[in-house]
Amino acid sequence: MTLWIDISVNTFQLKLYDASVLLKTYPIAIGKVLTPTPTGNYIIINKELNPDGPFGVLWMGLSKPHYGIHGTNNPASIGKNVSHGCIRMYNHDVLELSSFVPTSTNVYIHK
Repeated sequence: MTLWIDISVNTFQLKLYDASVLLKTYPIAIGKVLTPTPTGNYIIINKELNPDGPFGVLWMGLSKPHYGIHGTNNPASIGKNVSHGCIRMYNHDVLELSSFVPTSTNVYIHK
């Protein structure tokens, strides 16, 4: 399997692919105007269950320092520009996604 993640900040969607086959689509929240989600190619470098702070049930750190894909303690924020640049997901979605993808998974963030 060649799993990778495609994140569209314009459509507020995270898509999980196996090579060119779409496996799953998730709704997300992204960065505010003053703290936008960075575009580019990254990899997942670590995972942490039950992190401290507002990161929901799981944190997956990206190779861009201080940015990650994580759950949220504010599910009403999904679909909005509200974060400090991170990708927020519903807690059940981030747990499911994390169960599929290992560290070193490629993440492509674009408009």
